[in-house]
Amino acid sequence: MRLTEEQQEIYDGKKGETYAKVMQTLVRYGELFGAEEMTEVTGEYGHLVTSFGLKVIHPVYKLMDELIDSGVASKQKFTMDPRPLDANVPSGPIKDLVFKKFMYSMQDEYEQQLKKLGLLSEDGFSCACYFDEQGNRPKKGDVLSWAESSAVVYANSVLGARCNRNSGIIELFGSILGYVPKFGLLTDEGRRATWKIELKTSKLPSAQVLGSAIGMKVMEDVPYVFGLSEYLGEELTPEVCAYLKNFGAATASNGAVGLYHIDKLTPEAKELGESLINDDAKTYVIDDAELKRVVDSYPVIWKNPDAKPKMCFIGCPHLSKAELTDWINKICDGLKASGRTKPVIPTVLTSAPGVIKSLKGSEELKAAEAAGLVISYICPLMYCDNPLVHSTPIITNSNKLRTYTSCRFYEDETVLAMITGGK
Repeated sequence: MRLTEEQQEIYDGKKGETYAKVMQTLVRYGELFGAEEMTEVTGEYGHLVTSFGLKVIHPVYKLMDELIDSGVASKQKFTMDPRPLDANVPSGPIKDLVFKKFMYSMQDEYEQQLKKLGLLSEDGFSCACYFDEQGNRPKKGDVLSWAESSAVVYANSVLGARCNRNSGIIELFGSILGYVPKFGLLTDEGRRATWKIELKTSKLPSAQVLGSAIGMKVMEDVPYVFGLSEYLGEELTPEVCAYLKNFGAATASNGAVGLYHIDKLTPEAKELGESLINDDAKTYVIDDAELKRVVDSYPVIWKNPDAKPKMCFIGCPHLSKAELTDWINKICDGLKASGRTKPVIPTVLTSAPGVIKSLKGSEELKAAEAAGLVISYICPLMYCDNPLVHSTPIITNSNKLRTYTSCRFYEDETVLAMITGGK
């Protein structure tokens, strides 16, 4: 890899052994993917995926201590993925003991390390760091050093920023140095579409199911979607962005998509159109039957497939402010229609700390509290992805959560009916 004079000096150790290790790691990482040079990180803030103080990841804490002791700090302040624990989320003595004393026993110490390295704020914990309420929204063309898959695909696709699907810690190294290897989605060629998706459904598909179908088909490739803008329109309204957030998270978790283009809607598709599509691009046609096939293929891994659900998580990725208020209103209306005051299934709605704070004192939060809904900043995946919870039948409307845990997926309308006791 060709390095600038400044980068070579860091590599050779002229700024100290720790900086040299960081640069050498990024160079090796870039060379594995054919990068020939570094490029400057231009986004204002970084974002780290490793937000959880798992007891078993001692190498991470050792690495953080080495960075801190060497006087190394991130050139960028950074936000984090969600915290793994929240006392408001339904639990029990055994779960509390395991979570706090064994699984996430390093959470407090780890967060102190993060503050020393450059944590943006006490509330800077959300997978949707790009919400206005969280303060980490990149601009079109910004080069980022992120790893969280749902945030990367949103930043690339909806915001027009440039970021590869990095791994945890690698993204911190990019923020420390202010450089990342230039390859993949940081290049014009790497952002070209290798799949044409032709949507031929009778109505707007579920974002979660459509994203799942595309992700499982194209894997890490770049899809260009035709037909979706006929339902969503050609403007990135808050409602459209919420749809694309959930769609992108499903493509990224059910496959490995880091960038998608929506014809006539997303920034690069509006600017460059079909010139973004490679001549040898493959075609995938999605109709109602194909979406049904995809949903029917999801495995049910509950020990008892006929068990009654004991919990529901809505919000993975975190719900936007509009989504959160909409879900509260729909649930309260559904409860009223079924003659109930509380959900049939204990329900947790997860959102970013900044979003939840912005609704403090609102009628929606009062209604949620009266109905017994839990509003939390937690990461549902971190709560559910362990053997202790696997035995609990949990439902969700998130394809990402379904993919990584034992949670069972249902579409929005079905989830709403299940938790309100409706038909």
